[in-house]
Amino acid sequence: MAGGLGRSAVVVGAGIGGLAAAGALAHTGWRVTLLEREDRLRAEPTALLLWPSGVRALQALGLGAGLDAISTAVPDRGLRRPDGSWLVQPGRSGTTRPVLVHAEDLHDALMAGLGDRVDVHTGVSARPAPAAGGDDRFAVTDGEATWSGDLVVAADGIDSTLRPSVDRHCRVVSAGATTWRAVIPWYRAPQLSGADGDLAAGGQTYGDGYQFFCAALGQRGATGATSRGGLYWRATVTGAARPEPAGTQLALLRRWFEGWHSPVGELLGATEPDDLVQRELRTLQPPPHRYAIATGDGALVLLGDAGHALAEHLGQGAGLALEDAATLMVGVRDAVPGAPLHAAVAAYDATRRRRVAEVRRRSRRLGATGRLARLGPVQARRRDKATTAADTWQPPAG
Repeated sequence: MAGGLGRSAVVVGAGIGGLAAAGALAHTGWRVTLLEREDRLRAEPTALLLWPSGVRALQALGLGAGLDAISTAVPDRGLRRPDGSWLVQPGRSGTTRPVLVHAEDLHDALMAGLGDRVDVHTGVSARPAPAAGGDDRFAVTDGEATWSGDLVVAADGIDSTLRPSVDRHCRVVSAGATTWRAVIPWYRAPQLSGADGDLAAGGQTYGDGYQFFCAALGQRGATGATSRGGLYWRATVTGAARPEPAGTQLALLRRWFEGWHSPVGELLGATEPDDLVQRELRTLQPPPHRYAIATGDGALVLLGDAGHALAEHLGQGAGLALEDAATLMVGVRDAVPGAPLHAAVAAYDATRRRRVAEVRRRSRRLGATGRLARLGPVQARRRDKATTAADTWQPPAG
């Protein structure tokens, strides 16, 4: 371990990838500064799917020990049409299965992983700083203070202000759909039984231009490491984000999904406006042609959505960000500024671009939201193959 090398890193963005990268770098001997544009570090009040590759990344980062206590395995409950008929019956899918974790629980685990070796600054809207005399490392500024490091990690999301310094040609574009997510806490979650209860434990339904997924997060009445359990659902609808207040958005969702098989209506009926988290699906076109550049003796790298925001047909966003962090951690663990650091980030760039290109290709084949409903079991099998292929990542040795 290179604990005494005096290397410094600046991580911009305190989402999942930024927190994971900051903690990993600190634990491998880097002096880390973490900058976040919001006034405090927090997560959205919703849940995330982590496929096995994301779980393996957490384990590689040393954060897998407590995952069982805050996550719930999502069983194979098949794929349905809006009328409840089967596209693929339960147990017929060959795809690997994810776990469901509350975003705030994962955030807490990542925060604990920072330890006391990360200097955190909030309320910082970082942008590239002009070159300073005598320091050829990449620097960022908020207009008042300036931070520079041997390694700068741009983990500031799809609207990254640092990405143009690596690749100025890609643009943020709509993927043509919007998602809404919510966790209904157990104390007001509807009581479901029989087939409806099974579906709530992990079911996906495809209509023409619409998707609905639901799963149980924990068990009703269970005690454990989290009090954030409940019934989670995610709706995906073709079209742009809605500007109306959350209450109006919820009314629209109830109308759009009216008549869908149980328990879709019950879940939407039990949802309150404050539960809703809306997000328009956006992507980068063309994708960045590199994820890292050398800057003097230092380097600037892209991580998470700053480098590879994808349309979430495979739900791999969080896992890819964790993979980035684990790959970067191993690559720069013993790298010192200069040629060794340049070689390390070049390897990160090549490795991650190949990996993301594979996931992007598989995700693109699934295409529009309603294609599964239109093409039936053939496309469902394509989805299984895409998910399995996208989930073959293993942590790098080291």
